[in-house]
Amino acid sequence: MTELERPPSHAAWAAIRGAIDLHVHVGPDVIPRRVDDIDLAREFQRHKLDGFVIKSHYVPTAVQAATVNRVVPEVHVAGAITLNHSVGGLNPAALEVAARLGARLVWMPTVDAANEWTGRRPDSPAPAWGAFHERLMARPNYPPPISLLDAGGRLTGATEECLEVAAAYDMVLATGHVGRDEIFALAWRAREAKVTSVLVTHAEFPSVNLSPEDQVELVRLGALVEHCYTTAFTGKTTWDRVFAGLRATGPEGAVISTDLGQAANPPVADGLADFAERLLAAGFSDDDVRAMAVVNPARLLGVTEPRTAASPSPGG
Repeated sequence: MTELERPPSHAAWAAIRGAIDLHVHVGPDVIPRRVDDIDLAREFQRHKLDGFVIKSHYVPTAVQAATVNRVVPEVHVAGAITLNHSVGGLNPAALEVAARLGARLVWMPTVDAANEWTGRRPDSPAPAWGAFHERLMARPNYPPPISLLDAGGRLTGATEECLEVAAAYDMVLATGHVGRDEIFALAWRAREAKVTSVLVTHAEFPSVNLSPEDQVELVRLGALVEHCYTTAFTGKTTWDRVFAGLRATGPEGAVISTDLGQAANPPVADGLADFAERLLAAGFSDDDVRAMAVVNPARLLGVTEPRTAASPSPGG
């Protein structure tokens, strides 16, 4: 397991106190994870972080989140669903069931997104799920990769149905690993479909790779743009590129999260604090970091009452 070269400072921990990480991968999962869901909740409680969203590429996590909330009620844990082939792809029935169980986020396709397999740079580091998913795709009759757009460049009927369900249950619509044209089509249509919250996920991820100008335009359309710690930490992009996007949109249009939980990467809470450390060193203020780590994620999830104490924890 990889650890940070130096522990985050007290100032970094203070800047993210009360944070909600919208993007973590925990066990149990189909590939090894560094930490399980309950232990991560306890880790967040120790560091006075307010919560996280459990992301799986393969299974809905609302029931898992409900269990963690029962065991560690001091931390707000939310469930989600990702519309890959393991749940039937762009499947409005699976989405509605997940929503009824309490899922707060719906990710558009990730590992099964057509863009993920055509838009990734050949020299990009392999994702943690790559080997497992290649085995799945090698199975006879595995369905083809998913595009949100039809041959005419319009959103497919199945995509439209999923937007209707997301709007009906006031879910956060996250863009997953779909491509630029799909993201813009979603952002435009989401407003018309009365989807109140759109999150453009890991803008610098190699298969997504949105320019600062794209990010500004998406914020103008009402979306928030997510920037993930792992994308730069693992060399899939540069920290300067992350900072450029954040400066372009301003903190009011952005969210920072970790996308951590992989067995080879640092602890989730440490990664979020290290992200804050790097932002502070790059000239972002405490208020900027708080907006992106605490205020904007809480607004997306509709969290109005912090669950963690306001006082700092011993040692950060």
